[in-house]
Amino acid sequence: MLALTELGQRLRQERESKGLSLEDLQKLTKIQKRYLLGIEEGNYEVMPGKFYVRAFIKQYCEAIGLDTDAIFEEYKSDIPSTQTEDMPQQLSRVRSRKEIPQHTKGVSKAYDYLPTVLVVAGVVVVGIIIWVIAQNIVSDKNKEQANQEAPNSEVQQSNMQEETNETTAKNDNSKSEDEQSAADKKEQEKEKAAKEKAEKEKAEKEKKDSGKQEYKEVQKTGRSATYALSGTDAFNLEVTSTQADTWLDVKNGKGNAFFSSILKKGETKEFDLTKETEARVNIGYSPGVELKVNGKAVDLPFDSSKQVRQVVTIQYQPAEAQ
Repeated sequence: MLALTELGQRLRQERESKGLSLEDLQKLTKIQKRYLLGIEEGNYEVMPGKFYVRAFIKQYCEAIGLDTDAIFEEYKSDIPSTQTEDMPQQLSRVRSRKEIPQHTKGVSKAYDYLPTVLVVAGVVVVGIIIWVIAQNIVSDKNKEQANQEAPNSEVQQSNMQEETNETTAKNDNSKSEDEQSAADKKEQEKEKAAKEKAEKEKAEKEKKDSGKQEYKEVQKTGRSATYALSGTDAFNLEVTSTQADTWLDVKNGKGNAFFSSILKKGETKEFDLTKETEARVNIGYSPGVELKVNGKAVDLPFDSSKQVRQVVTIQYQPAEAQ
């Protein structure tokens, strides 16, 4: 093995620091492994020529991320120059032209144009061949299509008739569906209008009643409290839990249950108790529970941090009965 030059040692160290083998570098640069090894060992005799030495070194540097110009400048003594190789060829070419006899200049000029003429002629010939092949392909396709269309004409007519029938049926179905859709839309609009009207009437009634309704405490004992609701013709109760799930039990004065289950966090239950004279609301976990009577918020009777379970009894007397 040859001793490494300074340039070869620098390149090999840089390659190995990046974890690249000569096989890896061969794949990156497309340069044969033996030429890459020759660069690292400074054995430029294995190269095809001095020009390839510089070209291969340039590709080697670019593949491992080195500045090519800086490497060429730093290690110019290790890299052969191509000038000595190019110069004799240039001089030889000058001499040969001077030595050409004057009577052969016309022939030489014709030879200069010969490659161009041959290329143009080749392009023309290739174009003619391609055109002929294309014409033959088109002709064969036309014949094949004509042969296929003749026996299939009856099938095509049958298919066209079936498509026409299907289109007619689809149009009829579409018309029927459109009519049904219009009827459904009209019905939905009527239901929406009726719902909005009912909500508006309810809001107006609650607004009217809220101005004169009274909700006052009657008594408190233990965890239970009783309130009297009067001055209104409606008794609507809303219960909302904002902090956690809670047990909720709502019954009338006769003990009939309207709701007896878990009230989820963020859930609201509404009860129309207008026909009742009394309602009993049993709240299992009162923190975060809100009560509304006829849309108006009312306080719980006890501090929820001290009395978690609370029972609220509301006695209702309609305004018209007063």
